[in-house]
Amino acid sequence: MIARESALKKGLPKDTTSICPECSKAIPATIYEKDGMVLMDKECPDHGKFSDTYWSDVDLYLQAERYAHDGVGFVNPAISKEKVHVDIGGQDVELLTHTVLANVDLTNRCNMRCPICFANANAAGYVYEPSFDEVVTMLEALRAQKPVPVTSVQFSGGEPTIYPDFIKVLAKANELGFAQIQVATNGIAFANDLELLKQATMAGMNTIYLSFDGVTDDIYLKARDRPMFNVKLKVLDNIRKLDKKPSVVLVPTIVRGLNDHQLGDILNFAIKNSDIVRGVNFQPVAFTGRITQEEREKGRYTLTDMVHDIGAETGYTQPSDWYPVPVVAPVSMFVSSLLETDKVTFTAHPQCGLATYLYTQNDGKIIPITRFVDVEAFVTGMNELAVKMEGSRTKFQYKVKAVNLLKKCILKENIPDEMSAMKFLKMMDSVLSDKRKTALSDFSWKMMFVGGMHFQDSYNYDIERTKRCAIHYITPDLKIYPFCTYNGGPTYREATEMQFSIPLADWKAKHGSENV
Repeated sequence: MIARESALKKGLPKDTTSICPECSKAIPATIYEKDGMVLMDKECPDHGKFSDTYWSDVDLYLQAERYAHDGVGFVNPAISKEKVHVDIGGQDVELLTHTVLANVDLTNRCNMRCPICFANANAAGYVYEPSFDEVVTMLEALRAQKPVPVTSVQFSGGEPTIYPDFIKVLAKANELGFAQIQVATNGIAFANDLELLKQATMAGMNTIYLSFDGVTDDIYLKARDRPMFNVKLKVLDNIRKLDKKPSVVLVPTIVRGLNDHQLGDILNFAIKNSDIVRGVNFQPVAFTGRITQEEREKGRYTLTDMVHDIGAETGYTQPSDWYPVPVVAPVSMFVSSLLETDKVTFTAHPQCGLATYLYTQNDGKIIPITRFVDVEAFVTGMNELAVKMEGSRTKFQYKVKAVNLLKKCILKENIPDEMSAMKFLKMMDSVLSDKRKTALSDFSWKMMFVGGMHFQDSYNYDIERTKRCAIHYITPDLKIYPFCTYNGGPTYREATEMQFSIPLADWKAKHGSENV
């Protein structure tokens, strides 16, 4: 299946649909440029006007739009034979991107009480914790999705490591064929219990998605109400003790005025620990609850703020080194056609995330791999090849053409001596083969992934983003929700958890207050 070119209107201004922060109804919105920034204005007939910053850099916004690609939707056979839709503020929205990463919340209990968290049993007043059998049914439904079975799952919460059947769930996900099994954790359990870490890894955990807000404890005291930096160090130390080692992705929640000055320090920490850490995924904070215009203007931190701050704090990157998620869609489209089977295709909205890969040379110099290849020429050429190859009976010639295209696009003068253009070419050639999973793993382990994902809140909400979301939640009744409908905007999290939960008082009476 070949993904369509994006139906998004390119350029500014543009009309879209957002939601009212007060009543959550879908309302018209306008995205436009002012003073080099991208802003969103909207007006609810009942609650008035709202304005917010969408992106802080209009040039990067327009550059990202050039790489937009739409998917063609997906089917969740556990619910219906029809393509998946979701209600957003009273508007029926068809989801265009299949589930690239599925979130499965195992519990809303946690061993911390973080001020910036949206999942907390004590605050909610109930405990949400699906049974092992319910979780298995959810996983089976994800693997049954069409046209592309879900290959990546992230267990989250609350704190997933305190779930009673945590190891059993990991093993079952592995048994069901998930190629990537992630655990989103604060790290406390893995820091204190080496045996649990070992069991989790042996059961199938590939990646620890480790919350990591800074490299000094003053940051954690403000964001998490306790010192945590040594906990993060202990997790890495324990991983090094294992024969089979999971990879780590550091996940900093970025709050302006709290830790935006440490983006460079966090990235350098990741590079220093690159034997364990394979990536950093910065997440600018989303605003939940009511907040004034003045507070939003003061606290709003966008992906383009992140790009500029990382460049200023490290000198490693320039804005032109950063690309949106769908830049790789043509490669997936090509591989899908080459292998005559649908593969995971990253057709997320171009304003959902930005990323690059950093390569550390033998002399210690760090350079983005975007400088090794003419990215625009390569992805444009791959898109053209994918379209031409669709339905062709002579697939092999197109693989040769793809390799030749890559040869032409490699900027040999920028490739370090220890890598060589030939080594880089062979690595990328393997990505275009039927050993794609292994090739991509090798590729990521040789580089440091650096990205940012900005989840929406009700003030900057854009339904065009949501319909192209690639990160979905599945619930015990097997419904699929985009991330930004589950945690922000319409917020299906609360309704779902209340439906499948028990009152906190009943839980405490049965299990004890200390177990919440």
